[in-house]
Amino acid sequence: MKVILSGGGTGGHIYPALTIADQIKKLHPEAEICFVGTKQGLEKDIIPRYGYPLKFIEVAGFKRSLSLDTLRSGVKLLSGLWDAYRIIGKEEPDLVIGTGGYVCGPIVFMAALHGIPTCIQEQNAMPGVTNKILSHYVKKVFLGYKEAKQFFKGKAEVQYTGNPIRSEILEHTRAEALQELGLDPKKKTVLVSGGSRGARSINEAMLEAEIALSGRHDVQVLHATGDVNYKKYMEEIKKRGGVEDNIIIKPYLHNMPVALAVADLAVFRAGAIGLAELMAKGVPSVLVPYPYATANHQEFNARAVESSGAAKVILDKELTGEVILEAIEHFILHESELQKMQTAAQALGRPQAAEVIAREALALIKK
Repeated sequence: MKVILSGGGTGGHIYPALTIADQIKKLHPEAEICFVGTKQGLEKDIIPRYGYPLKFIEVAGFKRSLSLDTLRSGVKLLSGLWDAYRIIGKEEPDLVIGTGGYVCGPIVFMAALHGIPTCIQEQNAMPGVTNKILSHYVKKVFLGYKEAKQFFKGKAEVQYTGNPIRSEILEHTRAEALQELGLDPKKKTVLVSGGSRGARSINEAMLEAEIALSGRHDVQVLHATGDVNYKKYMEEIKKRGGVEDNIIIKPYLHNMPVALAVADLAVFRAGAIGLAELMAKGVPSVLVPYPYATANHQEFNARAVESSGAAKVILDKELTGEVILEAIEHFILHESELQKMQTAAQALGRPQAAEVIAREALALIKK
């Protein structure tokens, strides 16, 4: 059995594809899996590290206005369709799965034209353009958020599964994680991360909050600033007189599953996979959506979680040290409210999403 997966450009499309691929291999160890991506996307660096072969096509995203770049993108799309045609002909896959990003458009579309079972996985509450187009050709759409269903008007069957997350997210207990990180079990733990590269606005607000929370006996903060921001952040902290041991600041958290296991509250952006991991662990959150995300999809994600009672949303333009400090202190001091949010987060969690998607996708081969 041969399966092609495609999703690229950003980690938000790549890691779900990898998680689904791993589940397919668990269910069918003999399955031959390959990925299709571009030489410009992050997939060129990420996919090979996981041991899967990667084939390249030439394709580019479209601007929303007519320009020379749009015409160039049109030419690349035609080239991408030709590349996809050749890959489909050579590989003869039994199944093709797309996880978003313009790179998956040509390969999923061409597979559908060849009558090969195809499906797509949409991570966000506001779907991307590529997936909305592909929904008219594929057999099935797997949703990360129920709210996305209204945007899919194609013939495909739509199924809410939640977003696929790494299996290691669920492997650590709170007690084990507290010991590994050297944290105080008597204190509430606030986990702060703006993603792998960090988030300047979150860092600037947390600087003020951490100085105010420094030395508190009831709370500890574990904050990943992002590698590029760490040196400047620590210099600024030093200028302000430093912080006590209950404020732990790192450039990057290399073991996020362990950090999630100790978190009583998270301050995060609202990327779909990060949110799925928070929900799977039942972690309440203060969400600051990235304001420049395509079609503002992060705010749609955040609002969906907030409407279920699992998060509080603070828009980037409203974020200050005073605002974030007030939010953190409110939840630390109101235990019952934090517990309600934890219950709501757990209800949203879909830790088995990857397995469900893999099984349902493989079932398309038999239909």
